[in-house]
Amino acid sequence: GIDTVYHAAAYKHVPLVEQNAVEGLRNNVFGTRTLLDAALGAGVRSFILVSTDKAVRPTNVMGASKRLAELVCQSAAGRAPGTRIAIVRFGNVLGSSGSVIPLFRRQIRNGGPVTVTHPEVTRYFMTIPEAAQLVIQAGAMAEDASVFLLDMGEPVRIVDLAMRMVRLAGLRPVLASAPEAAAPPARGEVRIEFTALRPGEKLYEELLISAENTPTAHPKIMKAAEPAMRWRDLADSLDALEAACSREDSAGITAILAGLPLGYAPDGLPRRAAPASLGASAASG
Repeated sequence: GIDTVYHAAAYKHVPLVEQNAVEGLRNNVFGTRTLLDAALGAGVRSFILVSTDKAVRPTNVMGASKRLAELVCQSAAGRAPGTRIAIVRFGNVLGSSGSVIPLFRRQIRNGGPVTVTHPEVTRYFMTIPEAAQLVIQAGAMAEDASVFLLDMGEPVRIVDLAMRMVRLAGLRPVLASAPEAAAPPARGEVRIEFTALRPGEKLYEELLISAENTPTAHPKIMKAAEPAMRWRDLADSLDALEAACSREDSAGITAILAGLPLGYAPDGLPRRAAPASLGASAASG
């Protein structure tokens, strides 16, 4: 009796999944495969995978697992003609679990410091109601395992966001690199400190892998032409990955992920060639 499945469940914390790759892959990849198979078997009308901008040219296991979950959905096109499949990819949602906004608010309330990983790190942001509405609308356009991108505007520098929040609280932000930061914070000041990028974290995120995207009937939803795999080829790789996870073979897991068309390139591993992307992702420069 279920018409639509919105699959948003995933382990999304980049450093935790980096340290627990086996569990991250089991949940994000094989959990998606299990749910999708159940949906196809039950004749569910629409299956929508909620993905992430971290799936684009990932430098971490979390992003690679989400891109692989996208491939699982893409490869299912045509296996059950009665089920429409869609993938909706977007960035961070303001105020959601794990968002920097509640963290910054707590740090400001405690008098600081406010911690930012890097002075140049940028992220895309969207509000909860906007994200939910656009996911539902994109899902209604589902056909042939389409990949949809939500227009998130320009990326935001996280340090600018932190400084803005400090000022909105009626206080004065002081960067840790500023000369006045050598002295203890004066009354009404909140220090902003840089803690370094965490394992697997990128300075900026992208929304496109390929250079091709087309508009849809909705001005804030685009359709991407992303590379896919045949189910038979992907199934063999998934079997090998599942076996490596059972052995807790970290090197084997990395090799399998690097051999798939995910664009996965952790530190020290050369990236597989992929088409250049378009859009505001170049704003990192």
